[in-house]
Amino acid sequence: MGRRTPLYNLHLELGARLVDFGGWDMPVQYSSQLEEHRAVRSSAGLFDVSHMCVIDVRGSGARAYLKWLLANDVDKLRMPGKALYSCMLNERGGIIDDLIVTFVHETWFRIVVNAGTRDGDLAWMREQAHGREVEIVERADLAMIAAQGPRARALVADLLPERERDATLALEPFYGRAVGDWFVSRTGYTGEDGFEIMLPADAAEDAWRKLNTAGAMSCGLGARDTLRLEAGMNLYGNDMDENLTPLESGLAWTVAMEPATRDFVGREALQALKTAGVPRKFVGLLLEARGVLRAHQRLVIAEVGEGEVTSGTFSPTLERSIGFARVPRATAGQVQVDIRGKLLDARVVKLPFVRNGRILIQL
Repeated sequence: MGRRTPLYNLHLELGARLVDFGGWDMPVQYSSQLEEHRAVRSSAGLFDVSHMCVIDVRGSGARAYLKWLLANDVDKLRMPGKALYSCMLNERGGIIDDLIVTFVHETWFRIVVNAGTRDGDLAWMREQAHGREVEIVERADLAMIAAQGPRARALVADLLPERERDATLALEPFYGRAVGDWFVSRTGYTGEDGFEIMLPADAAEDAWRKLNTAGAMSCGLGARDTLRLEAGMNLYGNDMDENLTPLESGLAWTVAMEPATRDFVGREALQALKTAGVPRKFVGLLLEARGVLRAHQRLVIAEVGEGEVTSGTFSPTLERSIGFARVPRATAGQVQVDIRGKLLDARVVKLPFVRNGRILIQL
């Protein structure tokens, strides 16, 4: 038996099919994965993301500590509620985890890390906090619900006290605010608009039921994966891990090498790699034949070498197979993917495939 979120019993009541995900019993789908995917693209869907770990970093040394800990620079966070996506690296520049950090106030930052890495993340963060004026607090008392889709923000706002609705709806992307004992953030992992809500664990089931009643469909991990792939968003453990750097995982934009005076864990290794030249890059793939791209399939690139698919799926929006791949730097145009011993043509495309319901590549 795996770990269970505060919504576990509700998932059973709603008929969800549960699977092990990072040591947690999580819903992979409730009815049709295709219908759940399309609900998020056209209306609103709900995801239980309580398996992810909320960590509060508190103390007078919080900002200095996070400037050292993270590859992106928390000095970009000056407005209360502003959030930042970053990687947390080891000394070799490998990605321990990717995360979102939110500035609450000068002695309080909130971080959300991945489920499968939470124990290692907490241990690493506490190790790096040694000797600093900072406290690392795991918020196991909170649940997290992601409401995603073009109607999602309005549905969430209708649950809030009337005096809070306008200010919450006015939040810019990657900003959040406290609403009573909830924290509502305009973030997500689907390529659609929406909110992620951190709330007391004992309030999660009631909020979920009310959002269902308002028209948001319960959605599982299956739809979440096809949505994030269409949106060009990495999955830890597939597209990156502690042996891979952001520079070869499509995440160079999350690394703040300026100002040059800021040291951070992994900086020296990344600088050495940049100086030597990054040999591989991260790309999107569109399969041009019948078949489905899957992780670990071999790629053959004429006159360049070989690469590997890191994530792949059938895209409900494009009605084609799509994927991510790590390939030699010189790769461009066409590649071939080895699917069950056959080499099938695939086209290299710029990510993302889909955002806010719009197809962004040429089919």
